[in-house]
Amino acid sequence: MKLTRRDFSRLGAMAAVAGALPPGVQARNAREGRKLRWCIVGLGRISMGQFMPGVKLSKTGALTALVSGHREKAQRQAALYGVRPSSIYSYENFDEIRRNPDIDAVYIALPNSMHAEYTIRAARAGKHVLCEKPMATSLADCRRMIAACREAHVKLMIAYRCQYHPSHLKAIELIRTGAVGRVQAIESAFGFDIRPGEWRLNRKMAGGGPLVDVGIYCLNAARYLTGESPRDLEGYASVIDHDGRFTEVEENDGWTMRFPSGIVASCNTSYGAQMNGFFRVHGSKGWISMDGFNYSGMHLTAELASGETLDIPDPVRAPGQFTAEADYFAGCVWNDREPKTDGEEGLRDMTAIAQIYESAGLRLGV
Repeated sequence: MKLTRRDFSRLGAMAAVAGALPPGVQARNAREGRKLRWCIVGLGRISMGQFMPGVKLSKTGALTALVSGHREKAQRQAALYGVRPSSIYSYENFDEIRRNPDIDAVYIALPNSMHAEYTIRAARAGKHVLCEKPMATSLADCRRMIAACREAHVKLMIAYRCQYHPSHLKAIELIRTGAVGRVQAIESAFGFDIRPGEWRLNRKMAGGGPLVDVGIYCLNAARYLTGESPRDLEGYASVIDHDGRFTEVEENDGWTMRFPSGIVASCNTSYGAQMNGFFRVHGSKGWISMDGFNYSGMHLTAELASGETLDIPDPVRAPGQFTAEADYFAGCVWNDREPKTDGEEGLRDMTAIAQIYESAGLRLGV
């Protein structure tokens, strides 16, 4: 079965926002010129290179405030996006966002150890929160984030962008409809050769090694592909390159998970080798393969029980994944619906990570 890029992109985009942003709401917001007004917390590679351009392309969002420890950098970004100088904040006066009526939501793109603090402070300021993954560096902090957002009656979403990508949604659909028979096993890997000096090599800031950074993609994929939470987990960790980078965090992680249905997943992640992220789903009557967890370049192939084959290059151009994510969150805010990747979803992943680390003789956090 061959789909054109345009057809698949249209179907995928519709699926990504279905249930969160009905056509009537979209039309009304367009007529009224309504936008979800974003405050960006942390001006790093993912925010400046992906999320902010993604919001700029969005029909639902606008950038109205910035938070950074570097005033000059913030001023340059403010000039690019039309943010008023009075809406540039530091971490010290962050709580002043409470008084800014032009902020509806915050996007938190800080080092992992700062996610909990700024999620909780944003919630207390009455702002909705989209927080990058991993959710936090301890299970206690995850629970505190959930409680703070519930108490403040604001939305909390963890930025699992792949769950809003049309190729991943298509893979889930194929599994749920039995297009590859009964799933028997899943393989997944994601990693890269990390540069010395990265903050991710600092345990206090990161909470762990590659498992919490990029291995979480493999873990989350196995969970949303099966629709289950793992029952049995066994993990291993190692350091092979004794070159000074891995004095605080591990270099490699490998783990297996057995799900209640009997499906077994085998995953690997690394800070010592380039692993272009992928998953493979082995069914009794076919298979599904996804190459790429990256910001662009995902490629879905499959062989179905019907004898049909799929070969679909990435229908979403960067930074379109972040546009879809932002649009979905806007729909949740406007329609008062809980995101599918809410705080509880983030907590489930972090609970599994803590169990994998325990099995490997390590621990999550410091």
